[in-house]
Amino acid sequence: MNHVVTLQDAVTAFADFMEPTDAELDAIEQEMPVILADVDLLDAQIMTLDRVPSEFDMRRIRRARRRALAARVAMVNQTAGASLAGGAA
Repeated sequence: MNHVVTLQDAVTAFADFMEPTDAELDAIEQEMPVILADVDLLDAQIMTLDRVPSEFDMRRIRRARRRALAARVAMVNQTAGASLAGGAA
């Protein structure tokens, strides 16, 4: 007779080691504006998948692209300023 056992212990045995570290959470927090801007861009693009984009749709996509690019530039400038010696940016 075959016994059916759960794999709960095997699956959750390493749960403590799989949690993100504080440094990883800080990095995610710093990248959050970029992530949210990319989500907005994807939302604008997804809305036009099943139809011909109107002028309003194209304007929304352009604005979302600009916001995503601005968020990336701000993040790069912030990390570059933090990594320079003496805080000179």
